[in-house]
Amino acid sequence: MKVLLIKDVYKLGHAGDVKKVADGFGRNYLIPQGLAILATSGALKQAEGIRSRAAASRQVLNAELGGLAAQIEGLTINFTSKAGETGKLYGSITTQDIAEELSKAIGSQIDRKAVETQPIRTLGEHKVKVRLTMDLTPEIKVIVYREGEAVPSASAAAAEPEKKSKEEDIPTLTVEEIEVVTEEIVEITEEAPELPAEEKTEE
Repeated sequence: MKVLLIKDVYKLGHAGDVKKVADGFGRNYLIPQGLAILATSGALKQAEGIRSRAAASRQVLNAELGGLAAQIEGLTINFTSKAGETGKLYGSITTQDIAEELSKAIGSQIDRKAVETQPIRTLGEHKVKVRLTMDLTPEIKVIVYREGEAVPSASAAAAEPEKKSKEEDIPTLTVEEIEVVTEEIVEITEEAPELPAEEKTEE
């Protein structure tokens, strides 16, 4: 069946779009939920108006949530869990768990329905998208550690790049370069004037 979307439907289309969908999906979900209407000739005449109004609303919403999306993008959320030798969890990390931890991290409420992932059932790093609007889907990193393992603190993680940077600033000299520098130091020492005995004593 063909339907006219009257609201944005994630992964299907924007309001004002005409889409061909399965009969069951259209009749049992899209139409009852007020997301679409049958694409009759009368309905299609409204498509342009629906499209323009939805675009204006979408622009306002994206502007309002743009700052939140920037705040979420790239965040790392850590969990600890019991797991078997293969790394499979005894249980799972759910979208509700992720939404709660993310809400704490940013100080804003995130609905679990916005978290796009299947329940996480293995140790390691997982990329998870957070759907704020049709156009704003920032990505976070969810890391699951084995229970009992040390989870790096935010301060330690921040200090690590700085430490690495300082190490990278130290020049690496070859054996030949070291020999040249040593010879120059010896020459400078030999050419230095002899200090009077009194000045030596004062030192």
